[in-house]
Amino acid sequence: MEAADLTGLDLSGATWKKSSLSDESGGNCVEVAENLPGAVAVRDSKNPAEPALVFTLGEWHAFLDTVKLGHSD
Repeated sequence: MEAADLTGLDLSGATWKKSSLSDESGGNCVEVAENLPGAVAVRDSKNPAEPALVFTLGEWHAFLDTVKLGHSD
């Protein structure tokens, strides 16, 4: 499987959602945008102007499956 080139993906229309496990105390939080064509973006909610990490849908689903199975540290 070939990797998709997502380096030029326009994130200006991204709809960011903060983790439901985040609290208002300013702890470690991430935001995820899943409304992008063929991609999912992740960013630090405390630094939204910094570059986001962008994944293909396959990469994102593989990550979620790994976390759900408890195979991550």
